[in-house]
Amino acid sequence: MEKTTPVILTVNCGSSSLKFGLFSQTHPPAALLLGQVQHIGKDNSSVQVKDPSGDVLYTHEEQIPDMEAAVKQLMYLLEKRFRQYTVGAIGHRMVQGGLHHMQPEQVTDELLQSLTALMPLAPEHLPAELAAIRALIKQFPQAAQVLCFDTAFHQHLPFPARYYALPRDLWKEGLVRYGFHGLSYEYIMQQLQMIAPETVHGRIIIAHLGNGASMAAVHQGRSIDTTMGLTPAGGLVMSTRAGDMDPGVVLYLLQEKNMDAAALNRLLNKASGLKAISGGETDIQQLLAAGEDTQATEAISYFCYQARKFAGALAAALGGLDTFIFTGGIGEHAAEVRRQICEGLAFLGMHLDAGRNEAQAAVISAAGSPVTIRVIPTNEEQMIAQHTLQWLQDH
Repeated sequence: MEKTTPVILTVNCGSSSLKFGLFSQTHPPAALLLGQVQHIGKDNSSVQVKDPSGDVLYTHEEQIPDMEAAVKQLMYLLEKRFRQYTVGAIGHRMVQGGLHHMQPEQVTDELLQSLTALMPLAPEHLPAELAAIRALIKQFPQAAQVLCFDTAFHQHLPFPARYYALPRDLWKEGLVRYGFHGLSYEYIMQQLQMIAPETVHGRIIIAHLGNGASMAAVHQGRSIDTTMGLTPAGGLVMSTRAGDMDPGVVLYLLQEKNMDAAALNRLLNKASGLKAISGGETDIQQLLAAGEDTQATEAISYFCYQARKFAGALAAALGGLDTFIFTGGIGEHAAEVRRQICEGLAFLGMHLDAGRNEAQAAVISAAGSPVTIRVIPTNEEQMIAQHTLQWLQDH
């Protein structure tokens, strides 16, 4: 019989994508390959797999209508293309754990029922994540399935950052601020511990800027506030999400436009944000390349203004600022966006070095800047693999 290598499979479902990776069962886990099924439910769906150095190992384009079909693509790759690996455990990123699920947990029927009840808190993500889990249970019945919750990093938010000014009975039902991108923030803090350990207990803002965008204020290694709240739709403006707004807007849409919940969800999560402002474009690089196009310029300006405003609020929550970190697809690669965000924050002690910023340096603050400005690539899959390996070792 052909000898295979036991690995950890990581699964990271978005509303229209499925990221996955294979990691060694060593400490720390080492990436063996990384892949993504993109644009699920659209005509331009595609599958791509790369090795850790970024070389493409496999690419394929065909229409992939839903998450079940995306999981089938993953099964094909594991069974036919990468048969040298045996899946021993599967780690999942779960966007929402509610009030009661914070630490990594093994999948049980009871846990799946509990998470199904939380679907209203993350309607764009949880259904796809649960569909992927159920499909993988069928395919790998012997593999331990471990859920890693994206809300866990923010579980110790202080009282005024945790709760809405709503009746307390609603808090008990779970209507509180959870915060998201926790696996990303946890990874960034882990990297900062290695890069500049003397700074990890200071006053830090991490800006995870991608299709979904949020910021977190971290002090003494803990999240003390963050821009997303009950759902991933709040806070900063995003590619297709409106972010924070007057609740009266929702009431107006319900009363004057006769929108139901489904229509509101489509508008606020799929048809707003940069897409609405720009007239259809969601990709930051495309917007930056649009030159003198007024709507594209306005979309970029709006995004950066919102980011500056939230950064100022988080700095106030921290009582000052020592380190500012950009991460996520936009934060890591869009120098012009970083420039526009930093440009209005000099009063906080943030002074950008233009040359370092354009060169995509790891530290982009000017010499002598009171606040160190860093760019650190995030890696949610690595955190999922680490949590899954730890769970295996503990059980």
